[in-house]
Amino acid sequence: MVAACMLNFTSYPYQPSGDCIGDHEKIKLWGSISSTLCCRNALIAFSEALAVQLHRTNGDIFVQRGAWRKCDGPFLRQESVSIHSCGFDDFYYGNSQCSSLSLTEIKSEPSYQDALKACSNIGSSFDDSCKKCTDAIRNAVENQLELLQREKNHTERAICGLAVVISVAAPTVDNHPFIADLFSCMSSLDDLDPGYSKKKCALAKVPASVVIVIIILMLIFILGKYVTMRKRKCKKQLPKAVKSKESNKCSGLYSFSKDEIENAMSCNRKRKSLGKGSAGEVYEGVLPSGQVVAIKHINKSKSPDSFKREVAGLSRIRHPNLVSMVGCCIDDDEQYLVLEYCSAGNLAQHLLSKDSGLTWEKRVKILRDCAFALRYLHHYMDGCIVHRDIKLTNILLTEDFEPKLSDFGLAKILGIEESKVFTDVRGTIGYMDPEYMINAKLTCASDIYSFGIVALQILSGQKVFELDLDASNQLTRKAKDVSMGKRPLTDFEDPRLEGNLNRVDFESILQIAVLCVAKSSAGRPTIDIVFDEMERAWKNTLAHMVRLHSYLRPFFHINTILNRG
Repeated sequence: MVAACMLNFTSYPYQPSGDCIGDHEKIKLWGSISSTLCCRNALIAFSEALAVQLHRTNGDIFVQRGAWRKCDGPFLRQESVSIHSCGFDDFYYGNSQCSSLSLTEIKSEPSYQDALKACSNIGSSFDDSCKKCTDAIRNAVENQLELLQREKNHTERAICGLAVVISVAAPTVDNHPFIADLFSCMSSLDDLDPGYSKKKCALAKVPASVVIVIIILMLIFILGKYVTMRKRKCKKQLPKAVKSKESNKCSGLYSFSKDEIENAMSCNRKRKSLGKGSAGEVYEGVLPSGQVVAIKHINKSKSPDSFKREVAGLSRIRHPNLVSMVGCCIDDDEQYLVLEYCSAGNLAQHLLSKDSGLTWEKRVKILRDCAFALRYLHHYMDGCIVHRDIKLTNILLTEDFEPKLSDFGLAKILGIEESKVFTDVRGTIGYMDPEYMINAKLTCASDIYSFGIVALQILSGQKVFELDLDASNQLTRKAKDVSMGKRPLTDFEDPRLEGNLNRVDFESILQIAVLCVAKSSAGRPTIDIVFDEMERAWKNTLAHMVRLHSYLRPFFHINTILNRG
């Protein structure tokens, strides 16, 4: 984005996965905005930036035309996406009656207040509350069109809809979970452009009609001769079956060549391995732009379906607590994933080390953010995405210890109408749902079990299995005993915390984690309930940190004066 743009993208940075290649299929974003698939994330990014601007000014919803034009530069690492290429040119102040609205004008309408109330309740029952939110937003849009006495044309409706959504987001734009829920909810309205689909169908029917007429009119002899000629013609026209770079492109992602991958991994002369797993080895890489990335070299023994599943999964999903994909490389039988680099390694390296520096605050934040990411996956617009391999080593950490859920090689999506599927049993022993291991029945609750194990590890600092411990001291058994009052709470505390924790929140997290690891999926809480508990603990932790900072501030001030003296 160009520097002259007045909009602030730092609160909600645009996180593209690489250049969007060959993805020009038309779509109605949010059910009314004509654009392409490549522009899904761009619409959300611009809307979030406009909501931040509106929250600050409390004035007009859209910016002036000149200011909007200055934001038309392409996004970094996704040069094909911009205001103009996405068809967002008309989203500036004064272009229409809806674009000339201010927040004050919209707030005065009861329909806006209804939308604000409906959308603020997106939470424990996401599907129901999301529908109530979108229905209320539609009603507010219709109400605005009626008040303005405008014809309900597509452009005016789209701008009015965008104005209402930005106005709903603006008052609580600092609430990141709410903003993520709101725009995830709006994305559920995305639909392929009906006109585009009809046009394709009509074009497809033309050759069939011609062939039917020819078959009816032609004699058998002429028909035979015609078929022979057509075969010869086709043989001349069809290209030879060669492996082209075009066929190896990663849908919606930048497609790296093998040379680009090799150069990136060898930038510092010697390859630096970041880790090795069953799927392959991960290396540190540096792109020509200077961006540091993680390059995953997929084992040749790994199923091509697993690789395609991981590419498809990561290319479609966007969340601040999920590792994003920069691109991929498919070169004959060589396969690579180019991923976001997390400089602090994985959670296991920190939690299970002898002198862990993970404070109580960091642990609660990691749990809350992982639950946040999992809730996004389980409420994905096309159905529940089951990760199937949630464990400490698949939770990566940035420099600021922000957690990122990674490795979607085993992920599977359950259709909207599906509550379970029967599939081959895969995952990591100790983290796998026992019900899934026995009957191969995969549900969203399988991830809940794995998350529960991770939560118990974060609380205790203990491995899933420890061979030198007897059965009563193993992770899940000890957790259940403590939660039932058979053993004191201190028996489950990580001694490296040295008692520096909130015991009320510790016990609450322990209780919900024990429910997560119930043997039967029917006894486990939903991800909404889990997230609500983690969110509550994190808010308590934040409040405690603020109080502590306020208490210690005078002492820091006195110390500064003494040092100056």
